[in-house]
Amino acid sequence: MRRRKFLQTFAAGAIGTSLMPLEALGSDEIRLVILHTNDTHSRIDPFPVDGSRNSGLGGVARRARLIQRIRAAQPNVLLLDSGDIFQGTPYFNFYHGEIEFKAMAAMGYDVATIGNHDFDLGVEGFVAMQPHANWEWVSANYDVSGSGMAPFVKPFTIREIAGVMVGIFGVGVDFDRLVLASLHEGVTYSDPIVVAKQTALHLRELGCDVVICLSHLGHRSRGDRPSDTAVGQEVPEIDIVLGGHSHTFLDEPEIIQRQSGFTLVHQVGFAGIRLGRIDLVLNREGRTRRWFSSTYDVDARLDHV
Repeated sequence: MRRRKFLQTFAAGAIGTSLMPLEALGSDEIRLVILHTNDTHSRIDPFPVDGSRNSGLGGVARRARLIQRIRAAQPNVLLLDSGDIFQGTPYFNFYHGEIEFKAMAAMGYDVATIGNHDFDLGVEGFVAMQPHANWEWVSANYDVSGSGMAPFVKPFTIREIAGVMVGIFGVGVDFDRLVLASLHEGVTYSDPIVVAKQTALHLRELGCDVVICLSHLGHRSRGDRPSDTAVGQEVPEIDIVLGGHSHTFLDEPEIIQRQSGFTLVHQVGFAGIRLGRIDLVLNREGRTRRWFSSTYDVDARLDHV
C-alpha cells in the first residue's frame, strides 16, 4: 500500500478546490472521507481575538460551514468525535450540554464516544441531554448496562457506505483520579487494550472492511495507562485510531507499519480549533489501496465561505 498526503492550501478568506484531493479515483475505486474532532469542550464561539495562542480560532459555525463544504464535494463522509464534548465554557455551566449537543446534531455527527468530562454532571446529566443528540454513542470498555446510559450507548456500530462495511467502536480512560464514583454510578471500566482486541476482531468476523476506534485515552502513555498509540500498536485489526483526552495537535496521522498493513493514529488538539480528515481509497472488495490526510484550521477564513 502506498501512503500519500494531499496538501491543503486556502485562498485568503475562502476555501476553494483545496477541499478536493489531488488524485482522481479509478473506475473501480471508492473514497471514504472520515472527518473527526476531539475534546471540543463546550467551545461554541471562537476564542477571543486577544493576541493569545488561540486568538480568534475555532467556532462551531465555522466548523459547520467547513463540514458542509466537504460534504457537498464528497458523497461518502463520516463525521466522528472522540469525546469530552462537555465542560470548558459558561455555555456548559448554564445549559448543561444542550447547546453543545444541538450544535453537533445540526452539523450531522454520525458517531461519538464518551470522554471523562462527559460525566461531569453524572450519568443523569448525560442522559438528560440525549433528546438533543441524533448520533450514535459507542463505548466498548465502559459497561453501561447497570446505568441509565444503557439505552443510549453501545459497544460498536456498523455503517455500510457505498458497499463498504465500516465498524466503529469506542474506548475510554480509567475513571480513577478523573471521575468521581458518584458521577459514573452503574458504569464500570475494563482494560481498553483487551476490549479493543476483542471488539476489533469481532467486527472483522462480522465482515467489516474498515475498523475505526474512537479512543479517549490520550495520545501516548503516561505511566502504565493505555493510550491511543498503544491501541494502534497492540490491535492490528484496527485501521484507524482517532484519539482524544491529551489535547495533542498532530499535523498528520502517526503511521504504525506492519508486514501485513498499517494503522493510522490521529488527534486534532482541542476546542474545535482543527478538523481532521482522513480519506481511504478502497477497491470494490473493500480493500484499502491508499490514503490521504489533511488537517484544517478552523479560523476567520471560514466566516464568509
